[in-house]
Amino acid sequence: MTEIPCGAHCARLCTREGLAEVLATDRGLLHWRAIRSLGDRGLAEHAVQETLLRGWRACGHFDERKGTVRAWLAAIERNVLVDIVRARAVRPGDVGWDDITEVVTGGRPDFADGLVDGLLVDQLLARLPEPQRAAVVEVFLRDRGYREVAADFGVPVGTVKTRVHYALRSLRQLPDVA
Repeated sequence: MTEIPCGAHCARLCTREGLAEVLATDRGLLHWRAIRSLGDRGLAEHAVQETLLRGWRACGHFDERKGTVRAWLAAIERNVLVDIVRARAVRPGDVGWDDITEVVTGGRPDFADGLVDGLLVDQLLARLPEPQRAAVVEVFLRDRGYREVAADFGVPVGTVKTRVHYALRSLRQLPDVA
């Protein structure tokens, strides 16, 4: 991988360390969102790769004053998902217009999928200590920024990041439950 020199604004995706950090912290969330929107694991993996590629190419255009790297990548991913659904829509019989509307509006799983996912998430979160659980719920499930969560909790931003880091590390070490 060739490192691209970035200017004053940089998402750090242009460095091995920065990309490794994003892969460790955000790849799972990007993949989960892609699966929820596309319903296909292969297409979801393609969407994540395309998202990271676009992020890498535009690394120097990131502006932290507008949000976090996670939020920036989520916006890029949304565009990638819309592009994938549009490309699938031009092939007759592959995808209908309802599928495009579902991705554009955020897509909503059916009741049974939502219930099963919710129960699984609840089981996993129940295994975490309360401070870590609260941080994960706010950052991932409620899609809030670290700074906003830290202000609400009355703790430094680094504390929220540390809680999320250790929570994710603990969850990665659990055996697959699904």
